[in-house]
Amino acid sequence: MFISIYDIFSLFTEIYALLCITMLLIYGVLHSTSFYLGYPILYYNTALLCFQISIFSILILLYSSTFTLFSWNQLLIFSSFTSDIKLILLFSFCLWILLSLSYAINEKLISFEYWILAFLAVVGMLLIAQACDLLSMYLAIEFQSLVFYVLASFKRTSEFSTEAGLKYFILGVFSSALLLFGLSILYTLTGLTNFYDYSKLFTGLVSFSDVLSYAIASGFTIISISFLFKLSAAPFHIWSPDVYDGAPTITTAFFSIMPKITILSLFLRFCLIYFHDFFYLWHNIFLFCAYVSILFGTFGAFQQKKWKRFIAYSSISHIGFILIGLGTGELESIFGVLLYVMIYIIFMLGIFFILISYRHFNFPNHQQIRYLKDLVSLYDTNYVLALSLTLFLFSMAGIPPLLGFFSKIFILLPSIQNRMYSLSIFAVLMSCISCFYYIRLIKIMYFDKVRNLSVVYPISTYSSLILSLLVFLSTFLFLDLELVLLFSARLALMI
Repeated sequence: MFISIYDIFSLFTEIYALLCITMLLIYGVLHSTSFYLGYPILYYNTALLCFQISIFSILILLYSSTFTLFSWNQLLIFSSFTSDIKLILLFSFCLWILLSLSYAINEKLISFEYWILAFLAVVGMLLIAQACDLLSMYLAIEFQSLVFYVLASFKRTSEFSTEAGLKYFILGVFSSALLLFGLSILYTLTGLTNFYDYSKLFTGLVSFSDVLSYAIASGFTIISISFLFKLSAAPFHIWSPDVYDGAPTITTAFFSIMPKITILSLFLRFCLIYFHDFFYLWHNIFLFCAYVSILFGTFGAFQQKKWKRFIAYSSISHIGFILIGLGTGELESIFGVLLYVMIYIIFMLGIFFILISYRHFNFPNHQQIRYLKDLVSLYDTNYVLALSLTLFLFSMAGIPPLLGFFSKIFILLPSIQNRMYSLSIFAVLMSCISCFYYIRLIKIMYFDKVRNLSVVYPISTYSSLILSLLVFLSTFLFLDLELVLLFSARLALMI
C-alpha cells in the first residue's frame, strides 16, 4: 500500500505519541534496571512525561489544519469532528494524570509501566475516533480492550483487582466475539467493509419485508449489543459494578470517563450516517436500553454501600439519558448528547478527585475512603471539601441552576418534541427518585455526627487547584455554559 503525506498527516498525533511511548519504555527499562543508578523508581517522572506528551499532542491538533480526509486506503477518516473528539480525549487524559499522581504515591502503585499502558489505551481510543472501516474499528477496539484488562488487574497484591481483571477479561472476550460475529455477518451479506460504502448501499435498499434487510439488521443488532456492553448500558451492565469496585480507584476513573467518549462518538457516526436507513431498528434498541438503564441505575444505586459500586450504577443511569438522545436521531439530540458527555466528564472527574483526595489519617498511616458512611461529619472536618462534593452531587442529580440540570434539559426537550412523552416522564420521575440517594450522602456529610472525628489527611496543592477549577465549571456561570454550548453545537454540526 502506497503511503502518502496525507496519510502521515492524518495520524501525526498518534505517530508522535507512539514514538514518545516507545522512547519512554526504553528509558524506563534501561534506568529502572541500572545497578549504577541504584534501580530508581520512575513512576512519578514517567507520569509527568506522559502529561507533557499529551500537552504537545493537544498543541499538534490545535495547530493542524482541519478538513475531511480519508487516509490509509480509506481505513481512517480525519475531520473536524474527529479532531475535536481527540482534543476532548487528550484533555481528559491530562486531568486524569493529575488526578492519579497522589493516589499512586499513597497506594504504592509505583510501576512506570502503568502510565505507559494508560497512554497506549488512549492511542487506541484516538484510532477508534477515526475508524472508517470494519477492520480498523475492530482492531482499534481490541487494542484498547487488551490494555484495559491489564489495567484492571494491575494491582497484583490485591485479590479484588485480580478478580476484576479476570471478570473483565472473560466478559470482554464475549463482547468482542459478538462484535466480530456481527461484523462477519455484514461482510458476508454485502462484501463491504468501508462505512461510507454501507451508507451508499443501504440508501433506498431497506424494506420491511426484504430478507436481506432482516439479515443485515440482525448483524447490526449484534454489533450494537457489543457497543452497549462497552458503554455498560443495561441490560449489558453486569460487569461494570464488579470491575469498578475491584480495580484500583484511578483505573475506575479511567474506565468511567475515557472509553465512553470514543464509543459514543463511534456510535453517533455509525448510526446517524452509515446506518441511518435502519433507524426503525436502532431507534427501538436505544429506547429500550434507555428505559432499562435508567431503571437499573437508579434503583441499583440505592442498595450500594461502597463508593465505586455507587458510581458504577450512577454512570449506568447517565448512560440511559445519553441513549434517549441517541434514540431520537435528531440534530438537536446530537447536540444534547455531546453536551451531556462533556458535563458528565466534568462532574465525574470532580467526584473522583474528592474520592481520592479525602483520606483518613490513622497514625502512622492514612487510607482512602471506601464506603459511603466514611463521609460522616465531613462538614465538621473539611467544610470546603463537603461543599465541593455537594455541588457535584447536585449537578449529577440535575438540580438547577447547575450544569447537570441543563444537560438533562437538552436531552429531554428533543424527546418531547418527538412525542416520546412516556419516556420523558419516566426519565424525570427516575431523576427525582435519584435525588434521594444524593441527598442521603449530603445528610451523612452535614447532619450525621460521631463521637470521635477522624483526622483528614492534607490535600496536595495541585489537587486543590484542579478541584477548584472543576467546581467552578460545574456551577452555573453564563460564561461556562455559553462555551460548552458553543463547542457542543460545533461538534453536532460537524458530524
